[in-house]
Amino acid sequence: MKKALVFWVEEYFYNPNLFQKLLSFLLLPLSYLYCFVMYLRFKIKTPQDFCIDIVSVGNLSVGGSGKTPLVTALACTYENAAIILRGYGRESRGLHVVKNGEKILCDVSVSGDEAMIYAHKVPHAVVIVSEDRKEGILKAKELGAKIVFLDDAYSKHDIKKLDFLIEVKSKNSNCLPSGAFRERLWNSKEAVILQEGVDFKRVVELKNKSDKMSLLTAIARPSRLDAFLPEVVSKNYFEDHHTFIKEELVAILERDKSDSLLVTYKDFVKVESFHLPLSLLDMHVEVDKKVFDIINRYREANSAKKD
Repeated sequence: MKKALVFWVEEYFYNPNLFQKLLSFLLLPLSYLYCFVMYLRFKIKTPQDFCIDIVSVGNLSVGGSGKTPLVTALACTYENAAIILRGYGRESRGLHVVKNGEKILCDVSVSGDEAMIYAHKVPHAVVIVSEDRKEGILKAKELGAKIVFLDDAYSKHDIKKLDFLIEVKSKNSNCLPSGAFRERLWNSKEAVILQEGVDFKRVVELKNKSDKMSLLTAIARPSRLDAFLPEVVSKNYFEDHHTFIKEELVAILERDKSDSLLVTYKDFVKVESFHLPLSLLDMHVEVDKKVFDIINRYREANSAKKD
């Protein structure tokens, strides 16, 4: 039931049918009210300066946009970096240091899938999950971080930071619940819009390929993978951040008579402990130099203020 509802909502937001378009129209008054409340929330916030370089990578809409590989690419470039995220889908609560810059300190049930990707893919970075990003920033400073990357923190208007927003195209540009947008880019809010294919591009590597593979994925809007997929026996979609059990994976292998399950890294960190045959659709992004130039100018300006 949950899986069907999640996919229905994704369709409603990004590729609505006639009924869903009508429902969206009827919900417009609630969207206007929601958007007004979010604007008031923005206006009453005063950004706090944590005396550390902070870069946020996010998007205005719900669902996936490629934040994780982009943050990974950015954080890998800088020494003494920390990555802080909410840790959506994790079984824990509160602040947890997933990686202290040297070793991973917890398992994926505590960290959540995205934080564990960072822990694996960003050498020497501190990785922290925390619902309270301010607490996370203070902890990162305590652990020696010199630059902090916030995953999905545009709406944290009470934190002084450099905001990057990944542009997500949608047929419905309304705010929730009529459309997919959680917030607007407010006129007095500075942010840098990044476009996939212009400011960064995805590069996919297929590892441990087998003759017969069944796609298994639990990411938002999984059809985004279609452009990068090799031939597969079947496509098995689960709701974003789904917690897998071994039996459902074994059932797919047996049904399809496949040699392996084809997974993204986001799914890999959750299923590798099952010791099943896996092929990996490993994705990273190449970032245009101008994005790093923006970050470096921001850091230089911060340094000049301190002096």
